[in-house]
Amino acid sequence: MKNSTQVLYFTLAAFTDVKLLKYFLFLVILCFYLLIMCSNLLLISVICMNRSLHEPMYVLLCSLFVNELYGSTALFPFLLLQILSDVHTVSASFCFLQIFCLYTYVCIEFYNLAIMSYDRYVAICLPLQYHTRMTARKISVLVCVSWVHPAVVCLIPICLSASLQLCGSVINKIYCDNYAIVQLSCSDTTINNIYGLVATFVVVSFPVSLICYTYVSILQVCFSGSRQTRQKAVSTCTPHLASLLNLSCGCFFEIFQSRFDMTHVPNTFRVFLSLYWLVCQPLFNPVMYGLKVSHIRKFLKKSLR
Repeated sequence: MKNSTQVLYFTLAAFTDVKLLKYFLFLVILCFYLLIMCSNLLLISVICMNRSLHEPMYVLLCSLFVNELYGSTALFPFLLLQILSDVHTVSASFCFLQIFCLYTYVCIEFYNLAIMSYDRYVAICLPLQYHTRMTARKISVLVCVSWVHPAVVCLIPICLSASLQLCGSVINKIYCDNYAIVQLSCSDTTINNIYGLVATFVVVSFPVSLICYTYVSILQVCFSGSRQTRQKAVSTCTPHLASLLNLSCGCFFEIFQSRFDMTHVPNTFRVFLSLYWLVCQPLFNPVMYGLKVSHIRKFLKKSLR
């Protein structure tokens, strides 16, 4: 058995290939971060300042945009600092904090999209019951659950990983990752792996199952309903489906490149895959919803004028 120790610092090895381009990458990442912050804050402000948008659909959108700010802040400031730094080490405590923030961000994103799909289902399939089913109290409870439950689920694997004895401290990524730390362990990681698989299945399968059920019901109503019903369904569901597809692709890329041997793939491409779900989703959502949702688009035009 290799010598094990309690690691106090981790080294992020994926930064070694960015030395020659670090100032260019710094400017690109900074532009992405500013764009994400400005676009999401703008839409949050539009929803909060217009009382006509204080409806369940827009409250859920606001929760989604707040989550984009949360996930981006967990990644980008640290990433910008590491790009300019010559020493790419991070304390173990900060590393686990970043893992918690990034993991909860993804879980909250799935939960928000699931609640939004239920909201669309009630609006299209049960329009007469919409105001009795989607009350302010119910929406508040659903939003709270979508934030609190992921925090509890994600805290457990981090506590399990923090207690492991590690044989190394090098993470071949540009941010901290729980599975990469588990791979460094000299001790038994059976519990970590089992809980990780079960938690991933629960966190992903429940929202995806709810989304599939709601959209099957929506499609049935669309095929049997009027042209106006179909147009309403398309206009309100297209941004949601596009956001779900974008998030799912990003998570698939991340899981694939983390779980399988990708040493034959250029490091730059691996870095791109690992950043896709953390960069594209916070950029994609405000653009998609800002352009596709007519009420938000109208108030945006009014505000800009």
